[in-house]
Amino acid sequence: MPDDVLESYIRDYIAAQAKTPELDIWFNWQGGEPTMLGVDFFRRVIELQQRHRAPGRTIRNALQTNGTLLDAKWAEFLKANRFLAGVSIDGPRELHDRYRIDRAKRPTFDAVLEAVALLKEHEVEFNALTVVQRQNAKKPREVYRFLKSIGVEYMQFIPIVERTADGGSLAGAPQIDEEGMAYRVAPWSVLPRDYGTFLCRVFDEWIKE
Repeated sequence: MPDDVLESYIRDYIAAQAKTPELDIWFNWQGGEPTMLGVDFFRRVIELQQRHRAPGRTIRNALQTNGTLLDAKWAEFLKANRFLAGVSIDGPRELHDRYRIDRAKRPTFDAVLEAVALLKEHEVEFNALTVVQRQNAKKPREVYRFLKSIGVEYMQFIPIVERTADGGSLAGAPQIDEEGMAYRVAPWSVLPRDYGTFLCRVFDEWIKE
C-alpha cells in the first residue's frame, strides 16, 4: 500500500484504542504471506507506530507466516522488535505436506522446520497455527505430540471448511446456500464429527500432562 495509506491506517488504528489505555495495542499481520513484503516494510511499520504512539502505551506486533521465507535477518528483526510469530504447520511431514505445497508443487515441511529452528535460536516468541483438514483430523494425538516435540508451547487449531461450485467431487446432493446457489463441501474440508473428536483427543492428551 502507499506509504501515506499505511501511516493513516497505523495512526487511526492507534487512536481508535484510546479508550483502553490499560491494554497493549496489537497489530496482527496476516493474510496472504506478510513476509513477502520484506523486512524494510516492517521497519517502516515500527517507525510509524512509534511516531503515533501515545505516551505510556505499548504497541505489540504479531505476524502469521508459513515460514518458508524466514531467514536469520528476519529472525533478528522479529526478536529485536518483540514480534510474536505464528507459524503455520499442520503436523508431521506426511500430514503437513498433504496440502501445504509451494507454487512449484514442492513440499514445504523442511522449510517450515528450519523456520522454527531459526525462531528458537534467536529466542523469538512463537506459536503454531494448525489448520485441521480432512487428513490430519484423523490423527489428533500424532499432531499434538509432534508439535510438542518441536518445542511448541502454544497451539491454535482452526477448521478448514471450503465450498465448491455444484459439481464438486463429493458424493451426495449439493447443499443450497441462502442465495439459492448449490454447493458441495470441498474434499479437503474437515468433517464436523472429526473436528470435534480432534479437539477432544488433543484435550485428553494435554490434561494428562
